[in-house]
Amino acid sequence: MNGVPALSHRPFVPDNATLDEFTPRAVVMGALLGMLFGASSLYLVLKVGLTVSASIPVAVIAIALFRLASQAGVRDSTILENNIVQTAGSAGESIAFGLGVTMPAILILGFDLEIARVTLVAVLGALLGILMMIPLRRTLIVARHGQLKYPEGTACAEVLKAAESSKSARPGSGAADSGRAGVIFLGFAIGLVYKTVNIALKGWKDVPEKVFGEPLKGGSVGAEISPELLGVGYIIGPRIASIMCAGGVLAYLLLIPLIKFFGDALSVPLAPGAKLIHDMSPNQIRGAYVLYIGAGAVAAGGAVSLAKALPTIWRSLRGSLGGYGAGAVDKKGGAAAARTDRDIPMKWVLVGCLAIIIAIMLSAPLHMNLLGALLILVFGFLFSTVSSQLTGEIGSSSNPISGMTVATLLLTCLIFLLVGWTGGPYYVTALSVGAIVCIASSNAGATSQDLKTGFLIGATPRLQQIAILVGALASALVLGPILLKLNDAATVYVPIAQVAPGLRTDPKALAETAALQGSQALQDGGTYRVWHKTDLLGGPAGKYLVDDAGRAVYLVDPGINGSHTTRPDGTVVRKYDAPKAVLMSYIIKGILDQQLPWALVIFGVIIALVLEMASVPSLPFAVGVYLPLSSSAPIFVGGMVRWVVDRRRNKLAAYANASEEERTAAGDRSAGVLLASGYIAGGALAGILIAFSAGVLGDFDKAVTAWSAAHNPFFEGRAADLLSLLPYAALIVLLYWMGREKPAR
Repeated sequence: MNGVPALSHRPFVPDNATLDEFTPRAVVMGALLGMLFGASSLYLVLKVGLTVSASIPVAVIAIALFRLASQAGVRDSTILENNIVQTAGSAGESIAFGLGVTMPAILILGFDLEIARVTLVAVLGALLGILMMIPLRRTLIVARHGQLKYPEGTACAEVLKAAESSKSARPGSGAADSGRAGVIFLGFAIGLVYKTVNIALKGWKDVPEKVFGEPLKGGSVGAEISPELLGVGYIIGPRIASIMCAGGVLAYLLLIPLIKFFGDALSVPLAPGAKLIHDMSPNQIRGAYVLYIGAGAVAAGGAVSLAKALPTIWRSLRGSLGGYGAGAVDKKGGAAAARTDRDIPMKWVLVGCLAIIIAIMLSAPLHMNLLGALLILVFGFLFSTVSSQLTGEIGSSSNPISGMTVATLLLTCLIFLLVGWTGGPYYVTALSVGAIVCIASSNAGATSQDLKTGFLIGATPRLQQIAILVGALASALVLGPILLKLNDAATVYVPIAQVAPGLRTDPKALAETAALQGSQALQDGGTYRVWHKTDLLGGPAGKYLVDDAGRAVYLVDPGINGSHTTRPDGTVVRKYDAPKAVLMSYIIKGILDQQLPWALVIFGVIIALVLEMASVPSLPFAVGVYLPLSSSAPIFVGGMVRWVVDRRRNKLAAYANASEEERTAAGDRSAGVLLASGYIAGGALAGILIAFSAGVLGDFDKAVTAWSAAHNPFFEGRAADLLSLLPYAALIVLLYWMGREKPAR
């Protein structure tokens, strides 16, 4: 094992113990919870480009459900079964991140999200990352125990051990574990009900906002008062939440007003905008100019975060490659490996990796070729190794997966450019490479956290590895259709008169046909030819529906990164910004076809570099510049609640002599984090269900909207912005109340 002696370690469950571990009920529960938290994570990454770790909430829910079942006469779970549940359930979040960061870029590049393509990317990337991490377990988890902390994995192990220890304590002590799970369920119920009443029943305005006039013309502030974004801010903490919101403040209270100030008197549109700046709203200015600045800042921030990690990357490669040698293979002819040291045999790992690479090459929807498959193999191996190492050092939350994906796309596109591969089909090939590598490296990090948890409690690595493969496969099969449905539900078919009157093309060149989907299909059930327009001549680039005479009838504005938020009947549609997917599309277009307003992109790069010179992390700030301020403001509020709670806790006598690391760990295990996790899952699930039902309940939505606009002062009227903050304040007060820790008596 590369010559590094392992720190003496005694697992919680001895090696010679025989406990139930890989049971059907544990695997099924883990897979189902993985789908649930994967769906909520996908919703989050499309909204704000972030996810949060699901391992601890899944573990707590599993403990509570098994304990409740035991009260009805069913056998209670063992600590090893609970660990299998959290292992299988953790895969959904990392797959959701990889999908949400990459696949929506296909829409932005002018192609359709095909179910086969999305599912293949999810399945192949997820399985590849897990398999590539397995041989590194002995090197990173065992040999470097005590050096690599794996913070989320260690915290999850503490939760599992605390629950197990409570069984041997006095009767009834298990109520504490049920109480912790009850906090998650409470948050879930509140998030679900709050979001349903707010959005589906129009109980109150969901985005209170204020647009300023002179002297700050064009400036605006707003906040999406949703439970899920409040929960995200609480979990990521005050520093990152504040930096993200600062990026939004720069965009909405400086960049947009500056563009308005200098461009208000122009008599012609300023490219890449298509309208006079004088006639643009703040959001239109953001879409035409600030998004490119934000994308440049995100690209530079990702590159900087990756550059900072280069020394670690080098150490990781140098120290971890040995894991693919003799250290990763069970000895033959000697004593059998201990239960806690048994991995999936190396031969099956190699066979699995080879089968995945062959499947990638043979998959027509990926538009893959031999060079693309080789790039996936090289970059997948490199960044899966790096991700596993960085996760051990700085945790999943700080792991620069986005930077690794940017690097993969940059290098892939440059190689394609050198060999003369430009144009549409190679967009998809390059993005498929980046997407599979992104998901693989993300899942490798999640797998290493799970194996660290198993190492600490005394689990069987082989059974954990099988569990996360099963959980990853289940989540990957579900998340693809959810992604497509979320996009379809928010797609708007814009009548051509609104965007490009008189636009025509040659219908003979259009073989693909399509019909309207969702609520607008009720008004128009016709079938049209599909035109993927790539230039700006006569109208914006994008997907059009064209009649048999060649007349464009509709512009298809996608739900992800679309710009039209109102249907012809007046129904308001909530789009998904997918900030990091936009960045991926800009990289591909910028290199392969050089179709970017480079001046704006460079402005963003300079903003990121200035921040780094001032010792401010540029990547979260850049994401804030790209996102609407209404998305980063509630994250900031959640971060501030966490700051107040932690400040109060740190003043307690119990933490007087605690280190900063111990104080942070106490905060991460608190009831506030559990309630915030419930807020996220409940609010996100409600958002998904509401989006899915939009096409079915269109008439109901219009009727409720009309009634609320006429009779509900919380939804419409002069005081609606202020009144809508009252139910949100109740969410905030409850989060503070649950997060605070009472002094010991």
